Amino acid sequence: MHIVRVSQRDIPVIHQLAHQIWWPTYSAILSEEQISFMLKNMYSPDALGEQIKNGSQFILVKNEGTDVAFAGYSIEAKVLKIHKIYILPSEQGKGTGRKLIEYLDNIARECGISKLQLNVNRANPALSFYQKVGFKIVKTVDIPYFEFVLNDYVMRKEV
Repeated sequence: MHIVRVSQRDIPVIHQLAHQIWWPTYSAILSEEQISFMLKNMYSPDALGEQIKNGSQFILVKNEGTDVAFAGYSIEAKVLKIHKIYILPSEQGKGTGRKLIEYLDNIARECGISKLQLNVNRANPALSFYQKVGFKIVKTVDIPYFEFVLNDYVMRKEV
């Protein structure tokens, strides 16, 4: 398993992975309409390019030369905020998520940051994974997002 930082040229890979991951991840908890909307507005090549221009950084996980996962993050107010962390269903349970969190822990340490933060949908099975790797729920939020509402937990982890 190899983790690399993403550049503009990797945007099509992130776009493709998002489409491969979102449908199986969210089809049981979000409507088709919301999944399509989120993919279009957050994971189109243009949207990803804007996120990078606005300071988000992305990392990509390769396993034997195949792209299997990605994460997006930014550093805000002495907190490393994880905006996206997605793993192909075929790779889940193989340690990929743990490696991504460890990698982000190391980035935070290098930047003198002691906290990681993320939002997770309250119905997402990944919640238990985040708790296993040290994240704790600090807030319950309902975030209006266009015509949808994101029903999330805000979670934090000490580094």
